[in-house]
Amino acid sequence: MTHFSQTHGLRLGVNIDHVATIRNARGGRHPDPIRAAQLAVEAGADGITAHLREDRRHISDDDITRLKRDLTRPLNFEMAATDEMVAIALRHLPHACCIVPEKREERTTEGGLDVVGGANELQRPIDQLKAAGMRVSLFIEPDERAVAASARLGADIVELHTGAYCEMDLRGDAAGLAEQLARHQLAAKLAHDAGLEVHAGHGLTFNSVGAIARIEQIVELNIGHFLIGEAIFGGLHGAISRMRGLMNEARASVGGRKTA
Repeated sequence: MTHFSQTHGLRLGVNIDHVATIRNARGGRHPDPIRAAQLAVEAGADGITAHLREDRRHISDDDITRLKRDLTRPLNFEMAATDEMVAIALRHLPHACCIVPEKREERTTEGGLDVVGGANELQRPIDQLKAAGMRVSLFIEPDERAVAASARLGADIVELHTGAYCEMDLRGDAAGLAEQLARHQLAAKLAHDAGLEVHAGHGLTFNSVGAIARIEQIVELNIGHFLIGEAIFGGLHGAISRMRGLMNEARASVGGRKTA
């Protein structure tokens, strides 16, 4: 099995969904999300994330086939906990499957999984994916109960939903930002102590990534929409390289270590 690069103390997974969104706006094959994935790897991505939605609004089944075939880094397959998506995952065997909540009417993933109330519906797909050798991640709110429920379900990883934190940053709400950051710090520690690998993502930008990157229990950030948007202005390689640099600088400052 392919493993993530350990070159960096903090890994960067690049989500390429919205390259496919642009392609699908007028049909055809351009821009190709697989080409974007390859460029992302060249620019410093440690892995690629793609969300195959029930309505196929961006990533397609063929995209998943080509990503699994052509990628030189691990594929993180975002999916709803449905029989259809489990079957697709079992066919392709990506490195990891991140189970996310999904509603047809939403523009993007809104909030974390209900791992407390929805445990019965989640257990079977988690068990099926793990039995096939895939790592299972649950996309959750930075909440003590959600962390504990994820551990009980047997997840390998939790990905902390940074959406509310990023919203506070965009609003310039210092008090709200501090509160959300504290939630992530506590959730990351609790998850790590419970034996879970800790990831984070959703809405992170150049301005907001630093504080999350400094949470030492977090080993991976997954970032997509912002990077694809920035690529319009300065290219994908430049956007990813800058994000990679900001992450490295933030992580190097943890524990008193400073970058040169």
